[in-house]
Amino acid sequence: MHTESIERWVHDHTFGQDRKKSAEHRTLIVIAITSVTMAVEIAAGIAFGSMALLADGLHMGSHVSALAISAFAYYYTRLHARDARFNFGTGKVSSLAGFAGAVVLVLFALVMAWESIARLLSPVAIGFDQAIFVAVLGLIVNGICLLIFGGHGHAHGHPDHNFRSAYLHVLADALTSVLAIFALLAGKYLAQGWLDPFMGVVGAALVVRWSWGLLHSSARVLLDMQAPEELRGKIREAVESEGDNRISDMHVWSVGPGLYSAEIAVVSSRPLETAGYYDLLPGNLGIVHITVETHRCASPALTAL
Repeated sequence: MHTESIERWVHDHTFGQDRKKSAEHRTLIVIAITSVTMAVEIAAGIAFGSMALLADGLHMGSHVSALAISAFAYYYTRLHARDARFNFGTGKVSSLAGFAGAVVLVLFALVMAWESIARLLSPVAIGFDQAIFVAVLGLIVNGICLLIFGGHGHAHGHPDHNFRSAYLHVLADALTSVLAIFALLAGKYLAQGWLDPFMGVVGAALVVRWSWGLLHSSARVLLDMQAPEELRGKIREAVESEGDNRISDMHVWSVGPGLYSAEIAVVSSRPLETAGYYDLLPGNLGIVHITVETHRCASPALTAL
């Protein structure tokens, strides 16, 4: 009896998650730069008795911790990419890390808003020269880091929530530096000291706004919500272009950055072989895992469902 190996139909579920991405390399470089800056500011703050330098160094430390979460997520994704316990690979680790990073950003913004409001109500003396120096130094470092990242959290045109979280942490830090420089200059030369804490509130509001977008998009992936309508429309169009095939049920969800799994039920008077439906789908949709269920109907006269 002739037998054929099943191997040709077997595939793994790594979907490229076992490869080291450029975003991981860039994140490690940014962590190194930020860590060195943090150490220098803390050491200088202790040596020269500058609370401004010490506070900014500790602030840098909070971002190093957040960036470390992103770096660990990349490592964990690669380490467990072939772990069979993950049904569709480890692509969702990116979204989990992005969600965690967004929560940290919100907490950071709330602390910043609380401190700013407290200083609006009870102003404190500001060492403008030292504070301006620290803010400019922070802006330069964050500008270099943003250039290294060179993107907005998208890998090959698809959202990478982990990378986006790291990018937003650095962007938030750069924003606070810009607002601080503006407020400190106004305070020093125009005697408008109230602008310093006020800009802290403005910065916190913007950070919360950015974080909300990341929380929303990463939560959609973690909760297996339907993929974008545009993608589902392309799948429907491709499948229903052949004969009288009609999709009666369809579920498409993200399993990683730019990676999707799909389950579709097709009704037709002349159903194709399963492989035939695979061949109908364009190869650029990012569908890495698909299950097709077919139902033969009695009449070929089907209306669109």
